[in-house]
Amino acid sequence: MTNLPPRSGPGDPPQLLAGRYVIGEVIGSGGRAVVYGASDPALQREVAVKVFRAKASTTAELRLQEAEARLIAGMNHYALTTLFDAGVDNSDPSNPRIYLVMERIPGVDLKRHVEAHAPLSSEQVAYLGFDLAEGLQYVHEHGFLHRDIKPANVLLADRRITTRIRGKLADFGIASVIGIQEMGATTTGTAAYISPEQARGEPPTTASDIYSLGLVLLESLSGQVAFPGDIHQTVAARLRDDPWIPPETSSVLRSILRRMTARRPDERPGLDEVALEFQRSLVQDIVDSGRVDREQITENEHRRLAAVRRYNILDTPPDEAFDRITHLAGRLLDVPVALLSIVDTDREWFKSSRGADISEVDRNVAICSISVTQGIPFVVPDVQADPAFRLNPLLQQDRSLHGFASVPLVTADGYVIGTLCVFDREVRLFGPTELDDLGQLAAVAVRELDLRLASRRAAFDR
Repeated sequence: MTNLPPRSGPGDPPQLLAGRYVIGEVIGSGGRAVVYGASDPALQREVAVKVFRAKASTTAELRLQEAEARLIAGMNHYALTTLFDAGVDNSDPSNPRIYLVMERIPGVDLKRHVEAHAPLSSEQVAYLGFDLAEGLQYVHEHGFLHRDIKPANVLLADRRITTRIRGKLADFGIASVIGIQEMGATTTGTAAYISPEQARGEPPTTASDIYSLGLVLLESLSGQVAFPGDIHQTVAARLRDDPWIPPETSSVLRSILRRMTARRPDERPGLDEVALEFQRSLVQDIVDSGRVDREQITENEHRRLAAVRRYNILDTPPDEAFDRITHLAGRLLDVPVALLSIVDTDREWFKSSRGADISEVDRNVAICSISVTQGIPFVVPDVQADPAFRLNPLLQQDRSLHGFASVPLVTADGYVIGTLCVFDREVRLFGPTELDDLGQLAAVAVRELDLRLASRRAAFDR
């Protein structure tokens, strides 16, 4: 345990935490916690510090709560707010306080975003739903329930918030530390999102969290609280009715939201199915809107996209490890241009581009991503002579590119998440040996991604 320095008066914010974190202004507050902006001079980064009031009558109980808080702080997932540290401040023995030090995300929470702008589109809900379902499943797999899923506990990154919205769950596992009663499960703020079984006084389960997540996503789609009113009205309504879903909602999205908010817990789907259905909904929206030709879509596109998402690489900058792979590809095959890409729903994102100034391309006009659709190497002796590629921006920029070859990046479970491709300035038919060399480098790239994924998962287990 650690003690904060004395405060000038009751209720004043702490000045220094754990001899390390410089506490600043209050940036948020609720019935059970206060959030401070803070800085970590040791690592030169801005953080957020959430301070709770612990409920413990003995030192032993307090130490157990501190250990639980540190266990939560060890969880690491792209759809959860990153927790850097945790402990208990005991500067006032009569008022012990658990604290969590977490990343400070540039952006807003889902509640404020919808209030300030407008409801999310079905495509945004699908993107967000996948992230949150994946994060919540990680929480459940490590033995915790959230118990307080609501729009204010969904933080939105500010990158491409109008399209590929990315969300993170906050306050996961806190109920296990400070106690269920302290969560305020009967307060107006949380009552709007509790499950029917919780409303009946039954203990929450993983299915209860799924129901709450369904209500949050439905509210982000409709712009309306599903069960408004005071605590008695909102509780009674969910015991009697299913939530309203806008009639224009697509069939796939309507189905998964309806099942997530089923009144019977045993009728709700598991989170693995929830995540896949949001990907299926996204694919349907993209194809129906005409942004991607149906011929570009793989047979199991929703599962392929889930594989892409689990590596959490789409929103990351160019990578030195992949630069080394494209450098080797260029030298090994004696070509001026080598690209490593990850293929999303409607875009191809280049994580390394040796010899070309390009970061992304529309999937409909991409040439490298043909290996994703076909699942096998793809070779064109002269791309300039083929009218099918005339709209590709890279080929429009550089008319001297001719010979082309690409190989798929295939995961261990058989999904093609991207490609490694090369261009030559001469007309050239790449042979089996050269494609095998390229395939070996592609396997190294996937191995690098797998090692990073395993490292993130192992961080908690340690």
